[in-house]
Amino acid sequence: MSLAIVYSRAQTGMHSPLVTVEIHLSNGLPSLATVGLPEMAVKESKERVRAAMLNALFEFPARRITVNLAPADLPKEGGRFDLPIALGILAASEQLPASALQPYEFIGELALSGELRGVRGALPAAIQAHSAGRTLVVPRENADEAALVNGAKIIPAEHLLDICAHLNGAKKLQPHILTDWAPSTDYCVDMSDIRAQHHAKRALEIAAAGGHSLLMVGPPGTGKSMLANRLPTILPTMSEQEALESAAISSISSQGFCRKQWRQRPFRAPHHTASGVALVGGGSHPRPGEISLAHNGVMFLDEVAEFDRRVLEVLREPLESGKISIARAAQQAEYPARFQLIAAMNPCPCGYLGDTNGRCHCTPQQVQRYRAKISGPLMDRIDMHIEVASVPREALRTENSAESESSATVRGRVECARQRQLARCNKANHALSNRDIEQHSTLNAADSTLLESAIDKLGLSARAYHRILKISRTIADLDSAQQINTAHLSEAISYRRLDRKTSI
Repeated sequence: MSLAIVYSRAQTGMHSPLVTVEIHLSNGLPSLATVGLPEMAVKESKERVRAAMLNALFEFPARRITVNLAPADLPKEGGRFDLPIALGILAASEQLPASALQPYEFIGELALSGELRGVRGALPAAIQAHSAGRTLVVPRENADEAALVNGAKIIPAEHLLDICAHLNGAKKLQPHILTDWAPSTDYCVDMSDIRAQHHAKRALEIAAAGGHSLLMVGPPGTGKSMLANRLPTILPTMSEQEALESAAISSISSQGFCRKQWRQRPFRAPHHTASGVALVGGGSHPRPGEISLAHNGVMFLDEVAEFDRRVLEVLREPLESGKISIARAAQQAEYPARFQLIAAMNPCPCGYLGDTNGRCHCTPQQVQRYRAKISGPLMDRIDMHIEVASVPREALRTENSAESESSATVRGRVECARQRQLARCNKANHALSNRDIEQHSTLNAADSTLLESAIDKLGLSARAYHRILKISRTIADLDSAQQINTAHLSEAISYRRLDRKTSI
């Protein structure tokens, strides 16, 4: 038989569409041609495949070989098609039974020795292969990652010869059984490390409970970065679906999937020199950016006022929609981007505005120009704004450390509050729609008057109005209260500081 068909998977955004690898052998001068919109790495696979087959003591047919990667209009990239191409040539030249290939899908890059190397995107491929009812054969390096899909049949292999022996029935490969991975809660940092800053820690707890975005403003050395770095230690444990989504994004990114980070909330902290493409993703073959890598986790922008303003503006739509669409001439991709934004900045260029020792010499114009680097629309989309004051010297003493709560204690309250939110609306409070807010964040007449008065006096927008109600609902959940009361509402209003037209 001079025709063989092997199933594989491409990688397009978060999806892994089916690719049918068709191999045809015909008479003519010895050659190997690959068609079906392959990029350079795919075209170069013929050299890797030839060397791998010869080093594995197989015969490489001295015939005209045509490799078709269908569908023809889907771009193919990477070395993931090496293995299916090699198996297809072996089947077409009758060195393997072609019928044995049908129940399987194959991905993997071949070394010149015939050994298998890991590829990106094994987890999305496993999800799609499981949906199609086929067994996925992967390099052993990708076995743990692919086996995260519940019920998927994953067969790991280390060498081309192992797969051929399996298909011939000489020596069967065993399906990969994933040992239970318990979520790791061992962090090298803890909330008890932070001295004083009770107001900031309270705001961080509220942000964690409701998934709210937070901006911290304060002079250097007040603990803004420490607070942000400890936010993952108090966030609720990831659900199975959230963990799979985050793992899939890591799988298709350049960093790859890391077992140690399974079911840990992602924490991304890009440098202020990062470009807009680095944040949202892109490239000729679109890749996820920082906001997608922070999906279901935290993205921390330290010194946010030092970021290019055009870079910050790209965060507007993802903060609202929870996704990012990247359009290129030849390809479009959509990535999830439901991240929790935590930002920190100084109050002025020198950082010491309002210092009692008179260290600040910035003019009002310089302060205004510095704060204007963050646009009003972006500031309006950040749920909470707090000022982080300097820590008193006496609070830094070691004997005062016992006053600080541990991350485990705070996380217990946060998880209880989040469970109330999920039981009520099946979503965290930051994701509530206007209809959900009207239904679950009702106020009495006096509190409604208080909120309307605050909106008028502070010059807040309609978006800020709804965000105040969301934060109030989160504070009430932390207090195990069914209804929002005046204390909850007043505290929520106090977290809208930087978009006020006046101070009261």
